[in-house]
Amino acid sequence: MATRLYTHPAFLEHVTPPGHPERPDRLRAIEKVLAHDVFAPLERREAPLAGEDMVLLAHPESYARRIREAIPAEGLARIDADTSVSPGSWQAALRAVGAATAAVDDVFEGRADNAFAAVRPPGHHAERDRAMGFCLFNNAAIAARHAQKAHGAERVAIVDWDVHHGNGTQDIFWEDPSVLYCSTHQMPLYPGTGAASETGAGNILNVPLAPGSDGAVFREAFGGKILPRLDAFRPDLIIISAGFDAHHRDPLAELALNEEDFAWATARLMEYAGRLADNRLVSLLEGGYDLEGLALSVAAHVGRLMKG
Repeated sequence: MATRLYTHPAFLEHVTPPGHPERPDRLRAIEKVLAHDVFAPLERREAPLAGEDMVLLAHPESYARRIREAIPAEGLARIDADTSVSPGSWQAALRAVGAATAAVDDVFEGRADNAFAAVRPPGHHAERDRAMGFCLFNNAAIAARHAQKAHGAERVAIVDWDVHHGNGTQDIFWEDPSVLYCSTHQMPLYPGTGAASETGAGNILNVPLAPGSDGAVFREAFGGKILPRLDAFRPDLIIISAGFDAHHRDPLAELALNEEDFAWATARLMEYAGRLADNRLVSLLEGGYDLEGLALSVAAHVGRLMKG
């Protein structure tokens, strides 16, 4: 069965300040690398525009309204020191949610084994009631809730290999044992959460990595801690918060992974999805701020997804 790719030109219309690392060129770099002939078999779909009701799966209505009202008619508006919005940000954010939830529909309804959503803004720093870290809505959390509500998923696992801890996803599911959240991330680093002692209702697994950790350290942590937890949890769906800023080229962190490490982790999660979740695997773009490192990593990740 095919791998689906979701993206949309609207993601380029979420404009950030000059010099900001989370910029439209990130998606242009991904679009360019995925235009190669080897990716011709990808089933490409435009990200649908989600209704605001989908946002409310993980955020209160008052928060969604606050974000909507922050969108400027022109220019830029800051939500915090790192997070800004432009006139195109509302549609981009709703299409990021739409891509995530459509991908979930695809894997549950048999249209694809797996899917990758090349979206922005990213989502994993968005807490239940707070935008931060370039993120407005928590795409992975919304996707997990949609799988539960629309498809009867009893257990959803979110695996986050972004170099920054997904404090937002942890916040949303802190007391919910029906969702397993597993994260590898650099520590110390923004946003300062993600200690191994943060375990929620026993459903949070944080595996912090020291600055300078390379692929061997990452693979040992991933294989030794995260995969056994997935085995015990037996999810109906695996969602990847696929940040590629742990790549050694990335300017915002100090891990030393390469694209082969992401391909390896992708293959392992595909194995577990095949054994535990009827192949259901959805990957959502999070970080990755060096354009070459991002392009190489996405190519390796999507190429591995396509191998089925």
